[in-house]
Amino acid sequence: MKCVSYHHKTDSFEVCSAAEPVAKGFDVVVKVDACGLNPVDSKINLWFGATPDVEGPWVPGLDVSGRIVAVGDAATDWKVGDRVLYHGNMFRPFGGFAEYAVQDSRAMVSHPEIGSVEAASTPCAGWTAWRALVDKLKIDGRRSIFIAGGAGGVGSYAIQIARQFGVETIVATASAKNHAYLKRLGATHTLDYHTEDIPARVDEITGSRGVSVALDAVGGENALVCASVLGFEGEMVELVDVVEPATYPDAFDKGLSFHQLSLGSAHRYGEEAKANLVKAGEGLSKLVEAGEVVMPEMKVIGLDEVGPALKEIRKQRTVGKIVMQNM
Repeated sequence: MKCVSYHHKTDSFEVCSAAEPVAKGFDVVVKVDACGLNPVDSKINLWFGATPDVEGPWVPGLDVSGRIVAVGDAATDWKVGDRVLYHGNMFRPFGGFAEYAVQDSRAMVSHPEIGSVEAASTPCAGWTAWRALVDKLKIDGRRSIFIAGGAGGVGSYAIQIARQFGVETIVATASAKNHAYLKRLGATHTLDYHTEDIPARVDEITGSRGVSVALDAVGGENALVCASVLGFEGEMVELVDVVEPATYPDAFDKGLSFHQLSLGSAHRYGEEAKANLVKAGEGLSKLVEAGEVVMPEMKVIGLDEVGPALKEIRKQRTVGKIVMQNM
């Protein structure tokens, strides 16, 4: 089969040929229709050393839309011909930048009733937003939310999910040029992190109460900002860094709570963790099928273009979502 392989010594992505993967145990082999490109795919150079030694090509690519062509003897809940969608395991070598990929059948969902390209754009960002808001922050019934990085992949989904769960005040940060976009998604207030005093503006917006919950989808100083805008017994999810409650002002006095979230960790912590990943995928798929959540602007590329596109993603200069489609 044709695939894109990562080579750690040269930090390069190369198109090559490899044997088709084989399904064993709980695994299934999927004929890849489309695979989304994500920052985690592009930054394989930062985590590749944590992977086991594997003979042959290492094919990255986590967000896969496709059809099952072979099932392992333990994958009894699926059959050949089923259309599926999944967020794969970054520490396994047979990812989606190929004609065929391998996935643990316990961590995938039935394909939503949308196109393969659209579906492949959703798992990493959309499922992360769902798990952060629904599983961690219990967003249903919350009064207000602050989202650092509203124009990014996770942030754009988080705004829409918060809107669907009836959150009254949705405050999101972005460059001024993206404020109209955030408003269309459902943000009630948009703040420019370049020019505005974010804690002061949130204090003004909430009548000095602070927000109920916050999501940091950016990292760096934004963790401190998110913690600073929380009200009494507020809660925050950190997606990029490790939380440091001792450095956040009034964290003890306010009784604040903090959560960590790493979507792909579900693959490494047993069946319950995989089930949480599946529930997130099913939950977001329902909103997408109903037209309640829209996907970001997309650029479709071929397999040969994946390597250069991943290098551009590292530079943080891409706009919208890039999805590889097998023709």
